[in-house]
Formats: sequence, structure tokens, C-alpha cells
Amino acid sequence: MKKKVLVFVATAALAVSAFGAMANAEGEKIGVAMPTQDLQRWNQDGANMKAQLEEKGYEVDLQYAGNDVATQVSQIENMIANGDQVLVIASIEGDSLGTVLAQAKENNIPVIAYDRLIMNTDAVSYYATFDNYLVGKTQGQFLVDALDLDNADGPFNLEMITGDPGDNNVNFFFGGAMDVLQKYIDDGKLVVPSGQMTKDEVATANWATDAAQARFENILSSNYADGTQLDAVLASNDSTALGVINALAANYDNDVYPIITGQDCDLPNVPHIIDGTQAMSVFKDTRTLAAQVVDMVDAIVKGEEVPVNDTETYDNGTGIIPSFLCEPVAVTLDNYKEVLIDSGYYTEDQFE
Repeated sequence: MKKKVLVFVATAALAVSAFGAMANAEGEKIGVAMPTQDLQRWNQDGANMKAQLEEKGYEVDLQYAGNDVATQVSQIENMIANGDQVLVIASIEGDSLGTVLAQAKENNIPVIAYDRLIMNTDAVSYYATFDNYLVGKTQGQFLVDALDLDNADGPFNLEMITGDPGDNNVNFFFGGAMDVLQKYIDDGKLVVPSGQMTKDEVATANWATDAAQARFENILSSNYADGTQLDAVLASNDSTALGVINALAANYDNDVYPIITGQDCDLPNVPHIIDGTQAMSVFKDTRTLAAQVVDMVDAIVKGEEVPVNDTETYDNGTGIIPSFLCEPVAVTLDNYKEVLIDSGYYTEDQFE
């Protein structure tokens, strides 16, 4: 019989006895819950995980929630009711799944939090993600190096934009970058003309490109309409970076174009890396993360030791969640062919 795998993302510790009970179970069902199909990366995550689970003989119930929390809760409830025995969940909001995941715990269903840590519930067994703090540090250090902040006098004008305030990863992306950049702000080498520097001030609901563009158009009209030079933009991901790029195309009049960071190497953004309107993006190969989650699911089902490489960093409010962290890679014009095309992630004709 073909196994059915239910993939959701979750982050709490599950009793070893429950794993043991599953080891001899037949016809396991596994569910995959992704937040939305509006962003390219979640389509790739879901497709990669489904394909790799199916290669191992599982049947995959892959669900997308359209960035609606109530829909995601309903999908998870259905997976539990249908007897799915492992849940892999990429949450929309990290604090919104406690009640439904309590049902999973009552039914001894292990939960793997996928890329986004699920907060304040002890129903999360494991967490699989990229090193998101390192993502932020990589973006921050890229700006330090590109502006030569350790040697140049400055000051340089910086603006910042990050993602949805309900996404726990924002704490790591923005926090990692600011841990690098804050000292230069304190020293006056970096100046933020808009004055918007806190996580809440620079957040973008749903990581939406149009929301990022609208906010940045306001920043430009209020602070750069007189031709003031914008030197750098810390953008936490590619959808927000794309909003910045769109706003600059219509509302920025200066010969010096800013250095813009990003994350995910989304297909619409790679041409901007090639033409120089986006300086870099942090690549998180979803094939790698999906493969790791498949290994974790397989170990749970077989009652084997689940592979993790971090047991200290990620506390979801109920305790440390055993985690596996994959390593991100900075992509620029210099290495995009090697990282994105030679690896088979994209084909060159997609950028022609």
C-alpha cells in the first residue's frame, strides 16, 4: 500500500513513546500544510517535498491556505480527523495554531515546524529551517562590505524593510542584520532619513510586494524627492525587495542607485540581480530543506533517531525545539549561474 504523507510545519517536542508506536504502523498518512501559493518559494517548497516524499512511497496531502489562518486551522483539523500520523506545517502566524495542535498532541501526532517556528505550544516535535539569523547577518555584512563601512567616512543613507510581523522568522532576519548594522548607525556612518528603524515600523504584512512598494513610495516622496541620495536598502526578502525596486523605478531621481539586499532568489528577482538593480539575494535551496524534512519524517515513521543539528537556539515559549538548520548562500551577479543554473534550480532560458 502506498503511504500517505501529511506535511505541516510545527515546532514542539513529541513523546518518544508516540514515535515508537508509529514504528510498526502500516499505511501511515502524512500531511503538508503550506501558507500560500502567492509567493514562489512556497510553491517550490511544497512541490519539492511532495515529490521527495512520493519517491519514498508516501502519498502526500499537500494543502495551501491562501494566507488565511482560519483556513490553515481547518486544513490541519481535517488532517488530524483523517488519521494523518505526521504533520509538517509552515505556519501563517506562529502564535495561531496552539488549539488545533493540542488536538494533534492528544492524538500522539508528531509535528514538524517547517521554516517558520510555531510558537507557544508544546505540541511541536521538531523544527526544520535554514539558519535564519545567519540570513540576516549575511545581508547586513553584505551592506557593510559593499559600502566599505569600516574604511569609508560616510554618512550613508539607509532604509529598511522586512516581512510580516506574525512570522517569527522576521525576528531572526531583521535581528541578525541589525546585530551587524547597529554599531554603524550608532557611530553615524549609517543614517536612516525616514527614522523608521524598529521591526514594527519596517514590517510588511504578508510579505506583500504591493504593500512594500506603497510604503517605500511614501518614504521616497517624504525623504528623497529633492534628489537626496539613497545608498542602501536592507530588504529581508525578494518580494519586499521587488516592491522597493518598483518604487524606485517610478519615484527616485538620483544618479547613484542604492544597494538592495534580498532573500529566496525568486524568479522575478534574478533578472534584477543580473542587471544590477538588486545587489544580492540569500539563496535557500528548498530542495535541501525538503530533503531534510523527508528524512525527519521517515525517521519518525520508522521509530529511528530523528536527525537534528541544533538543540540550543530555538525556544518557542515552551522550551527548546530540536532543530535542523540548513545553510544559506549569498547570490550575486558573480555566482548566480553557478548557484542557480548549474545546480539545476533554474534554467538559463528562464532569464532570457
